[in-house]
Amino acid sequence: MRYFPAEFSDLLSRQGLRLLNGTHPLAGKLAEPRTRFLALDDLLAPARIKGAAALLEHSIGPHLRLMEQPIPPESIWEMQEDYAELLPKTMRQRTLHLDAGRSRGRQVAEEIGLLAMLRSESYQAFAAALAGRPLRRKYGLQAIAYGPGDYAGPHNDHHPEEPLARHGYLDMHIGFVTPNAQSQLLVYAKAGHFTEWVETARNGLLTAYRLPFWHYTTPLIAKPKKPDGARRWILLGTFLFKDQSTKA
Repeated sequence: MRYFPAEFSDLLSRQGLRLLNGTHPLAGKLAEPRTRFLALDDLLAPARIKGAAALLEHSIGPHLRLMEQPIPPESIWEMQEDYAELLPKTMRQRTLHLDAGRSRGRQVAEEIGLLAMLRSESYQAFAAALAGRPLRRKYGLQAIAYGPGDYAGPHNDHHPEEPLARHGYLDMHIGFVTPNAQSQLLVYAKAGHFTEWVETARNGLLTAYRLPFWHYTTPLIAKPKKPDGARRWILLGTFLFKDQSTKA
């Protein structure tokens, strides 16, 4: 792959096109009260996404910036009571914001067709088909890359200070992995416990989140004999719901 297609629909499999057209059984599934997360790896056509991770590595990779928030020491040594731990969101990953500014990384994303694809009508329509409810036209875009040991600690992605997001919103992740990435789990809560998980180191995996809800991402594990170049890429779209009168 040398360029991303102008329309997101050109990456879709037959099942992905069914979801886009609203005929797939999971179309609108995230609108159901008990469904907050979906992980699907049959919506992108394998032949059409072959080489996507390599394209991102060679083009976007050099322009990523480190995003690192370690566990603060005071989370232990400033405790005053037993079992009163408070852990803020911790993470280590590399990222590039695609929806603002004129950085060189964003220019490269334009040159390889990535921005055009992520701004295409079919990309927005696909997100709306997953959400099962109307979305606002303006949305955020970000490229994220996890290398060996990179992770995201437990968090819920709730934004009570943001009027348009305080009642919930949609995140859609499109994942691509390099050949040397072996495993990275997405663990999420059900009935108040971290009991659910999905393997995310699968090329073409699409995950969708009706936020907020509790989840975390385990450290990326590289293949033991081939650790070099192991990375999991995420193309992230963040969509606000048109109707913000009730909790999502």
